[in-house]
Formats: sequence, structure tokens, C-alpha cells
Amino acid sequence: MRNSYFQFKQFRVEQDKCAMKVCTDTCLFGATIDVAHAERILDIGTGTGLLSLMVAQRSTATIDAVEINPYAAAQAKENFAISPWNERLNLHPVSLQEFANYNQQHYDIILSNPPFFLASLKSGNAAKDSAKHTGDLFFEDILSFAQKHLTQQGKLYILLPPAEATHFAKLAPAHQLNLTETIEVLTYINGQCIRHIQTYSFQPVDSPTIKQIHIREADKVTYTSEFTELLREYYLAF
Repeated sequence: MRNSYFQFKQFRVEQDKCAMKVCTDTCLFGATIDVAHAERILDIGTGTGLLSLMVAQRSTATIDAVEINPYAAAQAKENFAISPWNERLNLHPVSLQEFANYNQQHYDIILSNPPFFLASLKSGNAAKDSAKHTGDLFFEDILSFAQKHLTQQGKLYILLPPAEATHFAKLAPAHQLNLTETIEVLTYINGQCIRHIQTYSFQPVDSPTIKQIHIREADKVTYTSEFTELLREYYLAF
């Protein structure tokens, strides 16, 4: 029987109540976010709380996490409580729209691994569909919130499949947000690009930086050195 949790070096993520489990691309996303000077961070659609925990480990920031699904919110609250950073982690079990109605904070970093399959068929699993499809949380809502609540020098980080990332980038300028960097995540060397990690800010750029990260070597088994270095602070295996 598989464990109901995923154990990291400094924290544990219980995930039995949450439709979307810990996955490699989300872990990679959390490890790439620059939190060096952040004082306040918002995690939109936190799920198990994984990304909030990852950025808490590498920062001294106060972190707000929003999650509309009651089961996922309960799971995140549990994971925050047993972590070393529970005093800096605040769960808001509401929709982003509800949170926007009462939030008075501005954030140095806003991050999200949102529902994303705009054009794909739903699975029939209601909990998983809510987590993976743009039904409860829309791209426009994320951008609108960021436009109002990101600090002037702040950054919005988002993880999306390539097609959805392209769509998101087209929506961003209407909210005064500029794509500054894209990290293309490939399954292995010469493999498929499965995700884009995008960074947005209010600062204009001539053209966004484009990088690539390969999860595994060409043998499709061995983790690349770049992936290993990024996850070394988190994965027990490294």
C-alpha cells in the first residue's frame, strides 16, 4: 500500500484528502521561485499546501494560501500545522474572488499552479476536474487580483501546460503585467515540453528570457544534474 503522504527533508505533505497529489512538475515549480527578498507571499489554489511549504522553507515570508475545495483546504491546514513554519502560514478556505473582497495586503510574490486544461475533456471525477479545469478559478481572476495586489516590484509566477501558458500570456498585458521569463520543463533531454513556468511583473522587457530544464537524462531514468540541484533541499533521495 502506498503512503498517504510525501515526505520531504524538512516537512511532510499528507495528501489522502486531496484530488491532486504531489507531482514532479509542481515540486520543480516551487524550487525555481525566487523568494530571497519576499516579505509576503500568496499561493492561489494551494491544494495540499505543497508550494506554500516549499517557499516557506527558503524564506522568512508570511504566506497566505487560498483554497476553495473544503477537503483540500482541510488537508493544507493539517500540513501547515505540522510544519516548522506554521506561524507564518495562513490558510484561507475561500475562492480567490471571496478572498479579493476582504484582502488588504499587497504581495511581493503571487504564485499559482491553477486549474489549467482549457480545451481538454473532463475526467468525470468532480474533485479532480475542479482541480485541473478552469471552472472555479479563472485566469482573468488571477491576473486581476495580481494587478491590484502585487507590489510594484513584485512578481507573479504561474505553472501551466504550453498551450494554456500561451493563452495566459495573451491575457496578461490587459492587466499591465509583462511576461519576463519562461522556463520550459521537458520530461527528459530531447523529450516533450510538458509545462511552462512563467514569471510576470509590472516592469517592461524587450523580450522575455527563455530557458529549459530537463527532468531526466536521455535514458529517461536518471535525473539531470540541474533537476537534482534544484530539488536537493527538498527530496530525501538527493
